Amino acid sequence: MSTAGGRAAGRLRARASDDVPVDTPRVPAREAAERELSRPMYHENDPNLLERAIDRFWEWVNDLFTAASGATPGGTVGLVVVVVVVVFLGVVLWLRLGTPQRTPSSGGTLFDEGPRSAVEHRTAAEAHAAAHRWNQAVQERMRAVVRSLEERALLDPRPGRTADEAAAEAGRSLPGHAGRLRAAAREFDDVTYGGRTVDEQAYQRLSELDSDLRRTKPLLDATVQGAAE
Repeated sequence: MSTAGGRAAGRLRARASDDVPVDTPRVPAREAAERELSRPMYHENDPNLLERAIDRFWEWVNDLFTAASGATPGGTVGLVVVVVVVVFLGVVLWLRLGTPQRTPSSGGTLFDEGPRSAVEHRTAAEAHAAAHRWNQAVQERMRAVVRSLEERALLDPRPGRTADEAAAEAGRSLPGHAGRLRAAAREFDDVTYGGRTVDEQAYQRLSELDSDLRRTKPLLDATVQGAAE
C-alpha cells in the first residue's frame, strides 16, 4: 500500500471513530437510571400503601371471579346465577328462622363446683356484692337458697339439679314463695346462661327471698296433697 493510501485509510478510521458514540457499560447505566427514577419528583402521584393494598385486593377478587366463571357452566352468566340462587336461599332461611338470638338455657346445673354449705355460698355472695359484682352475687345467693333448703330436708340433695327444678320442687312445700322462687330461678338462668347483667336490686330481692325462706315453716306433704285435691 502506498503512503498516500495509508494516510487516507487513517483519516477514514478517525472520522468513523468520531461519528460512533461512546458505549456506557450496562450495569452503571442501569444504576444511574435507578438513581434518577428514585428522585421524589417522579413519585409525587404514586398511590399510598392503603391504595396499593386495596388495588391488590380487587385484583385478587377479580382473579377469583375469573377463575370461578371459568369453572362454572355458562361462564360469567352461570356464576351470576349461582350467586343469585345462594343469596335467595339465604334470604329465605333468614325469613324462615328469623334473626339468631341468644336465648337463656335452663339445662345447666345449679352447682358447678364441689359441695359447699349454705353459709359458704352466702359468704361468697356477700363478698361479690361488696365488690359490686352483682352477677356473681346473684349466682351465689341462689345457690345458698337451694343449699339451705337441702340442709333443711325440704329438697333432696341431688347432683345435676337445675335452678328451675329446685324452684319447682321447693314451691310445693313453700307455696307462698313459689312465684318468687321461679323468678329467682329465671334470673339465675339469665345471668348464668343468657349473658344478661343484673343490678343491686336483683341481688337485694334474692337476699330477701333467702331470709324469708329461712323464717318460713314448710307445709307437710299431706297438707299439700290435700290442697291439691
